[in-house]
Amino acid sequence: MHFRPGRCSSPGSSTGDASLKLCLPLLLLLLLASYGFGQQESSSQLESILAAAQQAQSSNNYAAAAADYKEAVKLRSDVPELWANLGLMQHEIGDYAGAIQSLGEAHRLKPSLYVPNLFLGVDLVHTGRAKEAVSVLLTAERMNDHDPLPSLTLGRAYTSLGEYPLAAQQLRRTIHIDPKQSSAWFALGIVYLREVETDSRTMTSREPDSTYAKALFAEALVKQSRYKEAADLYRSVVASSDQPACMRAEVGWLDLRQGNIDAAAQAFRAEREAHPECTLTMLGEARLLVDSGDRKAAIQLLQQAWTRDEGFFRANAADVLAGMKSEDVEGLVNLAGASGDGMREAMKQAAQDTQFVETSIPAASAARQSLASAKLAFQDGRYQQCAEALRGTVSSGNANQIRTLAACAYFSGEDELAAEAGDALRALPEHSSAGLYWSIKAHERLSMNALAHFQQLEPNSARSHILLGDIYRQRERYDDAQKEYSLALTISPDDPAALLGLASAYFDDAKIDEAIGTAQKVLVKEPGDPETNVLMGEALISQHKYSDAEPYLQKGLNAKPQMLPHVHALLGEVYAVQGKTEQAIAQMKMGLDSDEDGGLHYQLARLYSKTGDKADAEVAIVQMKARQQQRRKAAVTAVADSHSSSLGDEP
Repeated sequence: MHFRPGRCSSPGSSTGDASLKLCLPLLLLLLLASYGFGQQESSSQLESILAAAQQAQSSNNYAAAAADYKEAVKLRSDVPELWANLGLMQHEIGDYAGAIQSLGEAHRLKPSLYVPNLFLGVDLVHTGRAKEAVSVLLTAERMNDHDPLPSLTLGRAYTSLGEYPLAAQQLRRTIHIDPKQSSAWFALGIVYLREVETDSRTMTSREPDSTYAKALFAEALVKQSRYKEAADLYRSVVASSDQPACMRAEVGWLDLRQGNIDAAAQAFRAEREAHPECTLTMLGEARLLVDSGDRKAAIQLLQQAWTRDEGFFRANAADVLAGMKSEDVEGLVNLAGASGDGMREAMKQAAQDTQFVETSIPAASAARQSLASAKLAFQDGRYQQCAEALRGTVSSGNANQIRTLAACAYFSGEDELAAEAGDALRALPEHSSAGLYWSIKAHERLSMNALAHFQQLEPNSARSHILLGDIYRQRERYDDAQKEYSLALTISPDDPAALLGLASAYFDDAKIDEAIGTAQKVLVKEPGDPETNVLMGEALISQHKYSDAEPYLQKGLNAKPQMLPHVHALLGEVYAVQGKTEQAIAQMKMGLDSDEDGGLHYQLARLYSKTGDKADAEVAIVQMKARQQQRRKAAVTAVADSHSSSLGDEP
C-alpha cells in the first residue's frame, strides 16, 4: 500500500507553505487489513492507539499524536506507515531529529513510500544536511510529479549547496506546477541574486579594470544616486573601443536624471548617429520630449520603439515613466491607446511597476530567422528577431554570434536566454568580461522579476516589506527602508530578518543608539548570529566602546567568508586602541581585502612605524595610494550582498 498525504486548504504549515498543509488521512481499516492484523489483544490495542492518534491529529494536537504513534511502533515496529506517521507528527512539532530517525526507518522498511522520501528530505534540508537530502528528494520528485514540495525543497537544498543553476531549475519547475507558490518565487529571486553575487566577485577578481566592470559599477552608483562618480566611470567606458552596447545612451539617461537637458540631448544624438540600433536612445529622446511638453512627438518615438521590439519596450518602459508627472503619464497612456496594438497596456503596466520591472515576453516566432539575418535584425533594433536567429548558437556558435545573442536576448527581455549566452561567452577567455557582464545584468533582472511575482502574491506580508526594505537600503534610501522594516515588524514582531534589516538601516543612517537597541533584540533570540554580532561590534566601535565591541566581533568571525575581511579590520582597530600592536597588525593584514579607500593601509602603516618597521610602513603607504587611485575600479555591484544580508534563502 502506497501511503500518500491528502491535501487541504487550511492555513499554516511547518513547511512554510500554506498551500501544502497536510491532512494525513490514516485509512486505519486499510492499514490494519494490509498487514493482516488478527483479532489478538495486541491488534485491538493497536487499533485503539491509532484511533486516538487520528483524533489528536484531527485536532492539530500533534504532540499527543506523536506520543500515540510512539506506542504504536512499539507494538508493530515492522510497519513502515506507522513510522511515517510518527515522523510526520514529529516534523509538525519541530522535533526534526526525531522525525529524521522515524522517517529514515520507514524509508528503510519500504523505500517506495512517498511520504518518507519527501519529508525525510524536507527535514534533512531544515537541519543543514542538504547533501544527504538530494537523493531522497529526487526520488520523491520522480514518484509524484504533480506535487510542488519536492522540487521546492530541492531548490532550497541546491541553494544551500551553492548549486545555483540546479536550484533555479528546480524552483522554475515548482512554479510550473504551481504558479501561485509564493515561496518558490521568493526563493528563485534569491537564487538569481546569489548568481549575481558570484559573478560579481568573479568579475572583481579577474577583470576589475575592464570596461564591463566599470559599466556595472557605474550602473550601481546611479541606483545609489551617486551621479558624479557614475559620470566619471561612464566617461572612461565610452572612451574605450571595447564596451557594452548603448553606453552613450546610458550617459544620456544619467544627464537626464541630473537635469542636464542639453547634455542628455547631445548624448542621445551621438548614440543615435553612431549606433542607430540602440532603441534606448529613442526612449531617452521621448522622455526629453515629454519633459518639454510635446507628448505627441514623444508617443511617436515610443511607438517606433514598440514596433521595433515589444520585449525591449516592456522591459524598459518603467524607466521612461519613472519620476514623470502623473498628468504626463496619463496623457501618454491615453495617446498610446490609439495604436490598438497592446502598447497602451504595456505602458499602464509600466506605470504600476514602482518597485520592479515586470517583463512580459512575446511568444517566440516558430520560424527561426537565418543566421545571416541576425546582424541585420540587430542593426534595425529588432532584438527579438536577432535572438531567435541566434538562439541555436549558445552551444555551437562563435564568440561574435554568442556575444550578439547575449545583447539581443537581454534587450528583448529574454533574460534566461541572455544569462545562458553570457555563461557560454564567459567560458571563452578573451570574452569572459563581456560574458560576466551579460550574465550579471540578466540574473539581476530575473531576480527582480521573480521577487515582483512574490510581492504580487504576498503584497502585505512581512517578507514583502523586508524585501522592499533591503532594496531601499541598497539604494541608500534609509528612511524608506526603516519604514518597510517597521511595517514588517508590525506583522511579525520578532522576525530576525526584519530586526537585522532595521538595525542595519539605522546604522547606515548614523542612528547608532537605535541600531544597537534593535540589534540587541535579535541577539536575545539568536545570540550567536554572526551578522548581528558584527553589526553590534561596529556600532559600539563608532561610539568608541572598543572593549565592549570585541566579544561581538569574535562571534562575528563565524560570518560568511565575504564578510570576514571586514571583521578582521574591525578587530584590528580594537586591538590598536587597546595597545595590542602585534595583534592589531595581524588582524588588519587579514582585513586588507575590505579596504576600499586606503584607510586601512594607512592605519597599518602607522602601526608598523610604531614598532620601528619602516620598510613595511613605506610599503603600506604605497599600497594606500594605489588603493585610493583604484578605488572605483575595485568593485562591480553591491546588489547581491545587500539582499543576502537580511534575506534568507528559505522564507
